[in-house]
Amino acid sequence: MHNLIQTVLQSDEKAALGQLIQQLSDSNKQYFLRNEILHAFADYCQQSQKPAYFFHSSALGQLVDYTHEVILEDDQIWILLRPWVGSQEIWQVSLDLSQVNLMPPKALLEVRDRYVKRDQPQILEIDFGPFYESAPSINDPRNIGQGFAFLNHYLCSQVLANPGYWLEILFDVLHRHQHDQMSLLINDQIRSGVELARQIKQAIQWVSQCPPDQPYSELHARMQVLGFEPGWGNTAGRVSDTLELLERLLDSPEPTTLQAFVSRIPAIFRVVLISIHGWVGQSEVLGRPETSGQVAYVLDQARSLEAKLHEEIHLAGLEFLGIRPQVTVLTRLIPNCEGTLCSLQREKILGTDDAWILRVPFREFNPKVTQNWISKSEIWPYLESFALDAEQLLLSQLGDRPNLIIGNYSDGNLVAFLLSRRLKATYCNVAHSLEKPKHLFSNLYWQDLEDQYHFSAQFAADLISMNAADFIITASYQEIVGTPESMGQYESYKLFTMPHLYHVVDGIDLFSPKFNRIPPGVNDQVFYPSSQADSASLKERDRVSNLLFDQEHERILGKLVQPEKIPLLAIAPFSPVKNLTGLIECFGRSKDLQARCNLIWITNKLHPQEAIHTDEANELEKMHALLNEYQLHGQIRWISTRLSDPDLGEAYRAIADRNGLFLHFARFEALGRVILEAMVSGLPTFATQFGGALEIIEDYQNGFLINPTDLEETAQKIVHFIEQCDANPKYWYEISERAIQRIQDEYNWQLHSRQLLSLAKTFGFWNYVHHQNREALQRYLEALFYLIYKPRADLLLEQHLQRI
Repeated sequence: MHNLIQTVLQSDEKAALGQLIQQLSDSNKQYFLRNEILHAFADYCQQSQKPAYFFHSSALGQLVDYTHEVILEDDQIWILLRPWVGSQEIWQVSLDLSQVNLMPPKALLEVRDRYVKRDQPQILEIDFGPFYESAPSINDPRNIGQGFAFLNHYLCSQVLANPGYWLEILFDVLHRHQHDQMSLLINDQIRSGVELARQIKQAIQWVSQCPPDQPYSELHARMQVLGFEPGWGNTAGRVSDTLELLERLLDSPEPTTLQAFVSRIPAIFRVVLISIHGWVGQSEVLGRPETSGQVAYVLDQARSLEAKLHEEIHLAGLEFLGIRPQVTVLTRLIPNCEGTLCSLQREKILGTDDAWILRVPFREFNPKVTQNWISKSEIWPYLESFALDAEQLLLSQLGDRPNLIIGNYSDGNLVAFLLSRRLKATYCNVAHSLEKPKHLFSNLYWQDLEDQYHFSAQFAADLISMNAADFIITASYQEIVGTPESMGQYESYKLFTMPHLYHVVDGIDLFSPKFNRIPPGVNDQVFYPSSQADSASLKERDRVSNLLFDQEHERILGKLVQPEKIPLLAIAPFSPVKNLTGLIECFGRSKDLQARCNLIWITNKLHPQEAIHTDEANELEKMHALLNEYQLHGQIRWISTRLSDPDLGEAYRAIADRNGLFLHFARFEALGRVILEAMVSGLPTFATQFGGALEIIEDYQNGFLINPTDLEETAQKIVHFIEQCDANPKYWYEISERAIQRIQDEYNWQLHSRQLLSLAKTFGFWNYVHHQNREALQRYLEALFYLIYKPRADLLLEQHLQRI
């Protein structure tokens, strides 16, 4: 960036930069974000009658494009540049443009503190950088999120560099491998890596002479004499293949061989998935509006993992030992459960052999609080004691420690950190939706927002858990580092200030191989296209179709005057981020949309008095005002109800039967479970371009990306699609088929579970090799937990104790 800045300052464009800075200064603001800077530059180019190339192709145009923040302070200009995704540079430029200095990250944090008049001379600095210095790191930003492939290459290069050392390491790992005190893979007959290599050849020679389909139980006695225990395969053919993979790995290590071998090793038997704050239940109680997507995700993941573990145990030849997988969803028990089963300690997960929801109550610091549902923003005081209580119940249920712990959302991940530390289990972090980037300047003004959101505890919990995790899975690349135009969710934790609390000068290594993109799947038993429906489904669809288009009820607003119009469907809870009001305004402004379409949305609330938070109440009030302003009551259906997943599947298909469309109008969406559901159900989908949909949808190929802040352009894009369908009736079906194929190929639970378990095995091995480095990091995280997180959580607990 230094060369680009010098090019601007040493050319005629220096004057243009000075005029742009003056234009910003004249706005009586000090702090500018990327969109504001781009708009100011566009205005400057227009007013100054610059040629068209100047905005995009001049050196100043390129500099402005890289600029994400500008802060004007006295006689200094502070510029945050982002040369590429995952990288940030801070530059200090004198107001007269005569001096330019590259500054350390802490300098920008101090400027931000001064901007909100909350600076102080000394403040705690959190820096995770040193803990990642000796670890392997991805170099190319395009490969961020592909940590598994990177680590396989790295491990193979290490084996090549020092094969004797790594042979002994591999021997040690295999030799220690047990389940319930039963040795697996190799026994004490083999005492070193050298002996292992020799015995592999003997075992291959012997077993290759057996019939390929001969069951392992008949091979067991002879294999034990050779030094091998169960786990290599369920038949002679599979045992031979697995041993040959290991032999090939030792002779000529290659990433594909390592991946294939690791995927066959039975290392995961007990899995715990943690989701704390939602109503984690089944049959009509699938979460609350703020967490329903997370609860559905966790239950679908649990079912898929159990099925995959059954398959792996069978193929490894361990069934004759009585080994079976155990999958547990850990959540909180809610005594006042409003008629649901959320007060039940154990509940079997439907569609599984032996997967359970285990509910653990919060300790009763104040029963008036702890016996009821607690919002995700206020749950922080109870997580440490919950983890301690859950540990004992988990060990009792599982019979031994879990092999893998998967945390979900900020609270579930903090509990996962505490449990994995105590139980020595591999820890997988899943967030998908982090609160910090959703709320602009939430860290800078945290003190003003503390009473409502308690971000001081949440952001500390996020920092601790994401750095504690052995690996992190995301649904998209954008989730990690965003796009050239916007920062990713995890990237927002790289550098930030909590004035009067702490500075984060390096919060997470975005180039760490711990980041892995593994998209979730869709429940294909519920969400599928109309062409796959049976007679029972058609009957249920008639009932759901009546709800969508005709039924009158106190929880439904609007009666369609022309129900034959093309239906536009949206599904979202009420929040500013989900932006249902933006969708209504878009529809209300477009006469073309109103002439051709009806708008139907399914949500969680109908009246402002039902709102839990101020933001929610404001959105509801705005919604009613927009409906009256644009006189839309004869063209809309506002359905306030919680549909079960089967009914939701029928709703998508009912809209598809009428050649309708699905709209997702969020200002930001990390992934969007409903996007996947709608597409695999065959609905042409228009989804926000801000977030994970960029990776799900190929614009104009299998769906459409929209800018929810540009209402006119979005309306035109929808109308243009409808006009194309009028001209070519096959076009709707072409997009529908491509959408279905896209989700079925890339977003399925079988693929997700296979990749997740391979990751868990690989990172478990990696952490075994680098145990000492991890211990130093864990000590640092414990210090942050007790010095930062716990005091903030205790302050909230004091407030809860005073509630009557």
